[in-house]
Amino acid sequence: MKKKALFNWSSGKDSALALYKISQHPEFEISCLLTSVNQEFQRISMHGVRVELLEQQAKSIGLPLEIMQIPEMPTMEVYEKVMLETLAKLKDQGVTHSVFGDIFLEDLRKYREDKLVDIGFEGIFPLWKTPTKDLIQEFISLGFKTIVVCVNERFLDKSFVGRVIDQDFIDDLPENVDVCGENGEYHTFTFDGPIFSKPIDFEIGEIVYRKYEKPKEHSSDTACDSSATDAFDYGFWYCDLVEK
Repeated sequence: MKKKALFNWSSGKDSALALYKISQHPEFEISCLLTSVNQEFQRISMHGVRVELLEQQAKSIGLPLEIMQIPEMPTMEVYEKVMLETLAKLKDQGVTHSVFGDIFLEDLRKYREDKLVDIGFEGIFPLWKTPTKDLIQEFISLGFKTIVVCVNERFLDKSFVGRVIDQDFIDDLPENVDVCGENGEYHTFTFDGPIFSKPIDFEIGEIVYRKYEKPKEHSSDTACDSSATDAFDYGFWYCDLVEK
């Protein structure tokens, strides 16, 4: 009997490669993709990709999509409440494991595992501790295609957003930027590859700049915040993708 697992789907390259890898594992059956969405704008919380494109991904992958509707800047209390309610529902359906595309952020993994154990889930990390330079080359060699939809101006300028990741993109990255963007330098939307039955059809829309205001709550109480003291000193460039 295979173990039922949900997959925490961001729509980006690390998720795509992790899903590819866990799908090859005979021990697990992926029951659904789980994605948090900004309930006001109906875009993926992490990087602003439209829900319509997320739904296209799930359809092409062939897995049910479970969407968590989250406020734009949720407190940890609000975020965890929605997450626990969602996981409790999935647990009733026989799900016992939760799969992530994290690579080397120890604190994040510990947080995830501590929360999962409280409700009887186990975390699975198919990419964990694999060198990111190896992962990005494997991703490309497998035939995956992904576009950069968000960059943090602290690390990358506007010229990087809207680019498809290839060897030229990798060569252009500054030395202080992780090649997979594991420290939040950039985020992606994956639109083709071996997990898809057909490519996701879209066109590039407007490129916009956004800077976030620091929440009134203490930073440690804010789910979308960072522990860095200068986290709100920098803005982000977003590339809007429009469904064709």
